[in-house]
Amino acid sequence: MAKVRVTQVRSQIGQSEKHRGTLRALGLGRIGKSVEHDDGPVLAGMLRKVRHLVKVDNG
Repeated sequence: MAKVRVTQVRSQIGQSEKHRGTLRALGLGRIGKSVEHDDGPVLAGMLRKVRHLVKVDNG
């Protein structure tokens, strides 16, 4: 399965509780932190929700 690297680039301060919870579920919490996940429909939905806070790279 393809891997996706997700990096938080903006602060979660001032965001809704749902957006902060999505970042927490992705394993993020501070600016500059990166995590790798397997690509899939659940991950795509989570990334769509917080696309203004994260940067997504393939691999």
